[in-house]
Amino acid sequence: MMNDMVIGANLGQGGAKDSFTTALGLGTGPVPVDSYISPEFFELERTRVFGRAWLYVGRTDQLPDADSFFVKKIEVCKASVLVMRNAAGKVQAFHNVCSHRGNLVVTEQSGNSKLHRCAYHGWAYGSDGSLAGVPDQKNFFQLNKKECGLTPIATDVWEGWIFINLQREPEISLKEFLGPYAESYAGVPYGEGHETLVIEARFKANWKLIMDAFSESYHVPAIHPATLAPGFSHPVHNKYARPLSGNTFGLHSAWSAYGNPEYAPPPNSEVERLACKVDTGGLLGSDVNDEVLRLRAHPAINPTKETCWSADVTAIFPNFNIDYSTGGYWTHEFWPISRNETHWILTIRIPKANSVRRRLQLEHYAARWCEIVLEDVTNCESIQKGLESGAKDVMYLQDGEFMIRHQQEILRKWVNAQTVAEAMK
Repeated sequence: MMNDMVIGANLGQGGAKDSFTTALGLGTGPVPVDSYISPEFFELERTRVFGRAWLYVGRTDQLPDADSFFVKKIEVCKASVLVMRNAAGKVQAFHNVCSHRGNLVVTEQSGNSKLHRCAYHGWAYGSDGSLAGVPDQKNFFQLNKKECGLTPIATDVWEGWIFINLQREPEISLKEFLGPYAESYAGVPYGEGHETLVIEARFKANWKLIMDAFSESYHVPAIHPATLAPGFSHPVHNKYARPLSGNTFGLHSAWSAYGNPEYAPPPNSEVERLACKVDTGGLLGSDVNDEVLRLRAHPAINPTKETCWSADVTAIFPNFNIDYSTGGYWTHEFWPISRNETHWILTIRIPKANSVRRRLQLEHYAARWCEIVLEDVTNCESIQKGLESGAKDVMYLQDGEFMIRHQQEILRKWVNAQTVAEAMK
């Protein structure tokens, strides 16, 4: 396994001087595109990646009280997962499947309930997954209720993030799976009482194409000329929006985005001019407060401590991103549905407004986000069509796209490995 490394871009006139790709020990040749279009490759991803890796399913603040729950559908594994906090406060996931005849038990997306009753024959389960009630129990044969609870799923929590593993007996712990990433990002402040904005969509494109769109900034000047490019590139110092730093943490990776310190909203952007107050060097929200200062002081955030920093993108293998900026943090979930269909979920968490100007800033922040991500993801269906034409067998990645190359290398190890231990080498 590759060691955790942090490589700074040493940005100078015209862009980066160091190579992230070579410094991180990655290859430099063309990358095959079969992983985006091959039915056989997708089947191996389904069983050997999503069937064996630890998968993010939610945050503990989605389960604020005893008996609170939410349901997570994981289509690539054909699983409906019921995540609950029991009376003792423990967070545990279960297969949302009745032990009687296999019906899905809970149909609500989230809520709070001491009992969950199957609609088919009325079998009821407690928030600890135990079988609590069976109508006409005396008419069954040697029914042992203790053996008929909901089927538990391996569950663990890191820094408030809930992960599950769908193997009956996981070959690796969450701590081993996250490895140096968990050590580096331990203690990052996530704030309290944030407002949450969720944007989700389904696309006719492979899940990695959606993920790739958020894995590099090389595309910023072309795809986002009016939204991101003015703030994330510079006509002299960083014309192509090269990243400030690049990191790998075993299976996982991260990069820091450049922020144009000379950026100011153009005269005709009257709403942005009212909302914008660039006083932290960040472009995605910018009020100075204790939370922002704690975030920026953490050693893993903007690890080379560049003054022209705007945001950090971190990728947790296989399909989860946690990204940070001075305006808050946000996550991406890239869930495969089939070889060429993806369910994408963007969750933006921003501090609650404490002034009218702050409220305006946050509303502008959210609206701008919508513009940006739509520019990103709508292009992916076009790429899928291009790759499925069979015209190209490989793609050529430049240095700023090292995160895509890293993901591809790790993915192929997992797809080809008979065991998780072999994949982790």
